[in-house]
Amino acid sequence: MEWQQFEYFQTLARMQHVTHAAKALSISQSALSRSIARFEDEIGVPLFERQGRSIRLNKYGEMFLKRVDNIMKEFEEGKQELKDLLHPDNGEVSLGFLHTLSTSQIPDLLASFRADYPKINFKLGQGPSHSLIHGLQSGVLDLCLISPIGIKSPIVWKELWNEELFVIVPKNHKYANRQHITLEEIADESFIHLKEGFSLRITIDQLFKKVGISPRITFEGEEADTVAGLVAAGLGISILPNLKGTDQSKIAQIPVKSPQCQRAIGIAWVEGRYLSPATEKFKQFILDHSHELE
Repeated sequence: MEWQQFEYFQTLARMQHVTHAAKALSISQSALSRSIARFEDEIGVPLFERQGRSIRLNKYGEMFLKRVDNIMKEFEEGKQELKDLLHPDNGEVSLGFLHTLSTSQIPDLLASFRADYPKINFKLGQGPSHSLIHGLQSGVLDLCLISPIGIKSPIVWKELWNEELFVIVPKNHKYANRQHITLEEIADESFIHLKEGFSLRITIDQLFKKVGISPRITFEGEEADTVAGLVAAGLGISILPNLKGTDQSKIAQIPVKSPQCQRAIGIAWVEGRYLSPATEKFKQFILDHSHELE
């Protein structure tokens, strides 16, 4: 069965006149008659009553026309939807990003982009790297702002900036007024970390391993804001990026003198997968403005 046959049937059903329908469809009467005959054979029941030169829908045709009208309506709406999505200035971008980027970088980035392209819409998703990578692989997300941990083909990752990591302590902690600190100095502290498997947790574990420290972990959370809140409550200390845009009145951020504490943030997408013009435009915008996100 061909899609064209639905259009032929719908036109003939509305006009109920072979000559007029053939003219409207820009085909010959004989071609239309043959197509409708094949259509009826495939459906398994006559859809028209024919009396000489006159033709009209029978009860089966009337019932089936309602279904075909719905099919055609969905088809046309689907085409228009795709047309809108693929318009470079009026499409949709599905973007995933790490929780720690949600309070400053992402809002600033989107505001800056939409100042130039106000009609492009966004579907946003935030979470740990492994969850975002799954979203890319499944096609739920078009682009992600994540660390490189866990990236493998066919996902492509391009570095955008390096994010400094700080020791986070309560305001009343003995180290709160320090200008800088080393990991060795905090080796005996109680730590609050993100759960195992999170890219930031993996990065921090690697830093501790580098200096031969096995930290004493008392709490694990799923969001950096939660970890910061537990630190503020005096339940331990942590290592986090600068949580711009969040309440830092009860915590102190201390730069780490050694070893160098930072992680890379980049943009990821699936190589070879089609990206809409709007998504390509946003991707290029990020690459061109990455220095503004540091």
